[in-house]
Amino acid sequence: MTNKFDRSGSCILAGLALATMIACVMPSASAQQTKHETNKRMADASALVPTDTASRATPQATRRSVTRAEKGPYYVDFRARTAASWGHAFVWYGKTSERAVEVAGLTPAGDTWTYVLGHLTWVPSETGASYGDLDPEYLTASYRVYLNEADAKRVFAYIEKLKASSPVWNAETTNCTGFIGDIAEYMGLKVPYRWQRPENFVNSLKEMNGGRQMVRLSAE
Repeated sequence: MTNKFDRSGSCILAGLALATMIACVMPSASAQQTKHETNKRMADASALVPTDTASRATPQATRRSVTRAEKGPYYVDFRARTAASWGHAFVWYGKTSERAVEVAGLTPAGDTWTYVLGHLTWVPSETGASYGDLDPEYLTASYRVYLNEADAKRVFAYIEKLKASSPVWNAETTNCTGFIGDIAEYMGLKVPYRWQRPENFVNSLKEMNGGRQMVRLSAE
């Protein structure tokens, strides 16, 4: 599933119908690149979670500082966005005190026809940021959870490993909701049925886990 060609869709007829729709609404590659570069600075700011400033020795400020510290300084944000067809699911991950944001998601590599072919068989994939992943106006669902430093190192390493070991995409079996579902499962979260619209998947993930904000991995 991808903005360019994402889909948690089902089967050949959906793929062929969507191909026509995508051809009509998708911007050109150069337009995509321009849009991507223009909005990245906005997305960097969106990735920030407010952090405490220098301490002001009042009990109330101290209590707020402790509450925020319990969230952990790192995060994984499960996200869904609009696309020309069914939408796309992906994750942001990084450190709350930094503007930089890493993106991971499973999308078909290539043009519109690669996406259509991906409804019939496996096609080469990309696992980094795709057009629209950094644009706040396309966001349809978000569930952010926080990690301490030790757990973040393990989760981030798993995400990088998953990116490196996901060479193909298929609309039915190896798609974007399955990709972020693997990350959620590794983090010990309850994972919903994976073959559904990205927006529904992210909202269900949040609901099934009670909206919990802090994740702690079990010791190995």
